[in-house]
Amino acid sequence: MAERYECPCGYVYDPAEGDPDHGIAPGTPWEKVPDDWVCPVCALGKDSFEKI
Repeated sequence: MAERYECPCGYVYDPAEGDPDHGIAPGTPWEKVPDDWVCPVCALGKDSFEKI
């Protein structure tokens, strides 16, 4: 299973799913998610996420 990343709000970024509603295609690894992408739930930046 690929590494997933969790926002303090509880949203989990799963690379297999991506975030297609916000321009991140399924299969996009965390390292390829743009630095200006924000959590679709609470709008915190990538630097707030922790690997789980």
